[in-house]
This record gives sequence, C-alpha cells and structure tokens, in this order.
Amino acid sequence: MAVPNSISTLDLFAGAGGLSAGLHAADGRFEVTQAVEMDLAAAATYNASFRRPVYAGRIEDWLKEEEVPEVDVVVGGPPCQGFSALGRQDAADDRNKMWWHYAETVRRAKPKFFILENVPQFLKSPEFELFRRSIEPGAQLSDYTFSHYVLNAAHYGAAQARKRTIVIGRHRDISSPGAPEPTHLDQPVTVADALAGVAVHVTETELPETYIDFNGKTFRGAFKTPELHLTRTFTDLSLSRFETIPPGGNRFDIPFELQANCWRKHRSGSGDVMGRLRWDKPSVTIRTEFFKPEKGRYLHPTANRSITHYEAARIQGFPEEHQWVGSKTAIARQIGNAVPIPLGAAIGRVLVAGLMGL
Repeated sequence: MAVPNSISTLDLFAGAGGLSAGLHAADGRFEVTQAVEMDLAAAATYNASFRRPVYAGRIEDWLKEEEVPEVDVVVGGPPCQGFSALGRQDAADDRNKMWWHYAETVRRAKPKFFILENVPQFLKSPEFELFRRSIEPGAQLSDYTFSHYVLNAAHYGAAQARKRTIVIGRHRDISSPGAPEPTHLDQPVTVADALAGVAVHVTETELPETYIDFNGKTFRGAFKTPELHLTRTFTDLSLSRFETIPPGGNRFDIPFELQANCWRKHRSGSGDVMGRLRWDKPSVTIRTEFFKPEKGRYLHPTANRSITHYEAARIQGFPEEHQWVGSKTAIARQIGNAVPIPLGAAIGRVLVAGLMGL
C-alpha cells in the first residue's frame, strides 16, 4: 500500500516541536492536525514554527473541552521530571500521571501508530507498568500493542549523546515496524560538525526587541534560530576560571586559588562540571540550563564562555528557520526539553515504513 499524501499527527506535550520537526524532516507528508502544550511560550514557539492549531493549556482540560480528532499518528513526551535521573526521584510526582492522559488521547484519536518518548528511567517506573497494563484485554488501549527501546540520539545523526526511551505503539492489526536502524554508530556527528560556520566570538547578550501576541499575552519573539547566538556577562572570576580550562578539561583543571570552596573539599564527582565540549565528539545531553557552565560540560570547546542558545539549538538539530518565542530562560528550557531532530527523523522513517506495509 502506498503511503497517503498526508500523514495526520497529534503532537502532545509538544514543547518547541522537536518531534514534529523530526517527522517532517523524515518525510514532508507528516502534517500536524493539532498540538497540545501547557507552557504558553513553548506553545507560541510551536504555533510560530508550524502554523498549526495549538491548544495552549493542560491536556486534561483539552480532553474535557474539545473533541479529539482522529489521526494516523499520535506523538508526545509526557513530563518526566518525577523519575528523571537528575536529582531526587519522586514516583508520586503528579507529572508522572500524564501518561494516562496520553493513553486516553490515543484511545479517542484511533491512530495507526503512536510514539511515546521519555527518559530511560521511565521503563523502571510504576507508570510504565501501568501503561503496559493499559494494552491488556479489556483495558484502555486493548486495541493496541507496543515495543519499547532505549535509543541514543548520537546513533542516528544527532550531535549529542542523549538516551531516550522510545515506545512505538501500533494497532493490533498492524505488524511491528521494528526499531530505527542506527545510521551513525561508527561515524558520529561531532560538535565541530554541528557548529561549522558558527562564529566563535560573540558579543551580543540580549534578544532583539521584537514581540508577538499569543493566547491573549505578549511574548518576546519570534526569533529565527541564528538570532539566538547570544552570550552572557560573566564575572571576572568566572572568566579567570574559564581561561585555565584546556580543551576537553573541566573544573579539576582550575588552580586551587580559583576554586570554589565546595570544589576544594570535593576532589571527586562529576567531571562534566565546568567542562569544555570537545570538537571531535558529540556533545553531552543538552539540558535546560546549558547556559550555566556549573551545570555540566557546557563550555565552548575553545572560547571562554558557555555555549549559546543558537549553538545548543544547532546541536539539537533545529533548522535555521525554526521560530522561537519567549525569554532567554524560556527558550533555553524549550531547547533543552526537545527531542533531537535527527532522532525524530529516524522515528519518522520507521513510521513511514510501517504505513507502507499496511
């Protein structure tokens, strides 16, 4: 069977649209019917980039207020902070219950396939067990089954090592399309590849003075990805520390007299703190506070600064024409929470192959 001219999708917990951008990069026939995102700045980013309807609110309210459209594919990444590897895990975190609303959307939308994306720890959570039970006979998603994989985005052409759980669900009448086939196991995309042509020297610190109205509120934006090439104003002490860190180095390379007291007392622990990215390797996972060198290996490979929002977005694989809305902090959160575009594209290719097999 030929793939239809248009593959309709619902994007839940859509954020800045990393999954949708990845699907479109894989095949231009993926077309968003609607997105759901409660963060207003992220919802505005999605709307500016894709020009598609976005419900800017909680998914549980959307399910109460609107009719769920039937689509070919449902995608989404329910919030994962409650069982993330970072910080204290909390299995009772209300954000972990979002899987139920995702499952309810699948039940109503009647897709051929669904994609659920989350952190690797999701597979060991009580919520995953409940999600697994939802496909049993008589349960919420009894018409469906799924396979799950832990995939490293670097194996699919992303310029970062980022592991994610990918659940590929399908209607029980459809054969499994399998997992995406790795394309970059032996030749990963490096930071140098991702940042080719990007200026190393950066002086601008503030977003342009442009604004956009969305959902009754005014936000900064919309900005194309290159407009996010902004640095921070670092203290003299921070700059002195950065100057002592060699290529590939980290906080352990900083002289004793420049170290923070907490570092002097702890000579072990993460080697990524105040670490420089390496030109010849993929980046570490881009998180929401990549602009803070004390949060991880987020120093530029050679410049004495953290990576810029533009560089982080490039490492995530976002195209130059992607539109961004919000403050610098809000946009950083959108970039860090997104699915890397090359990983989304790999998933899209699997879905197209599955649709061709119908």
